[in-house]
Amino acid sequence: MLSRRNIRIKVMQTLYVVDSLKDQVKTGEPLTILNKKIDQSRQLLTYLVYFVTEVARFAEKDALKKSSKHLPTQADLNINTKIVGNELLWKIVEAEGFKTAVAEYKLPHLIDTELLKKTYQTLTLSAEYKEYIDVQSRDKKSEKDIIEYIFSTLLLPNEDFINHVEEKFINWDDDAEQMQLLVLNIIQKPSSANFNTILTKDKLDFARELTQTVLDKEAHSRELIKPKLKNWDADRIASLDMIILQMGVCELLYFETIPTKVTINEYIDLAKDYSTPQSGQFVNGLLDNIHKELMASGKIVKKQFTKR
Repeated sequence: MLSRRNIRIKVMQTLYVVDSLKDQVKTGEPLTILNKKIDQSRQLLTYLVYFVTEVARFAEKDALKKSSKHLPTQADLNINTKIVGNELLWKIVEAEGFKTAVAEYKLPHLIDTELLKKTYQTLTLSAEYKEYIDVQSRDKKSEKDIIEYIFSTLLLPNEDFINHVEEKFINWDDDAEQMQLLVLNIIQKPSSANFNTILTKDKLDFARELTQTVLDKEAHSRELIKPKLKNWDADRIASLDMIILQMGVCELLYFETIPTKVTINEYIDLAKDYSTPQSGQFVNGLLDNIHKELMASGKIVKKQFTKR
């Protein structure tokens, strides 16, 4: 599942699109944009897992192709296809949610067959693969280790693979770290994988509520921000910085289970990563001042919470 940081990024991007559209935004469109951005993460996760499984399943295609030669050699006729029967692999590919998502996104049409072939060839030359196929028996650890090896060692450090993913998925830079964790979690526990959704209900509610609250409370949040700008003209501040500030103010005021320290730190980091070099310090100063003012006036009320 996506983290709250990823959710905030998608809300921020949604609000930026809405801001750029100005008065052309139709009722309900912001949430449609948000849902699309969330769905892009689901598609990316499914594709990463799909590519890994296709590398493993390529052994069967390779064996069939070589055995069908006019004059196949003994080596052509004796390609080891143990990995095709990998138990973990089939737990993933036979899952209804996975099959549905692969078909929905038409992932076979996205795959780079030449890159897939090269990755498989690199796999077959590796010591890890040779050790795997040399053992006739199967055990859960070796089944898991070889699939993880494909993803962590053959794909993630592979510049060609990363370029391929970046070309197909504009959200790779935003989601890369989280996607790596999710894929590894699926490899560890394939039975717990859920390809039908990328967010739990509470996180989806948070994403939608944050988006709608920032839009609904825009005038009020700007009233709180403007007096703190001093020599800055609100209309001349980078629009992304203003969006980040509004999101921060709304979380401080209206999301009572999220600690204020978490909110402030999250939006400082977003400003550093997505706006100008000075934005982190700028957002830090303003949110800290607004926070102190709201606390002093008793306008921030936080419930006891369990870390989310």
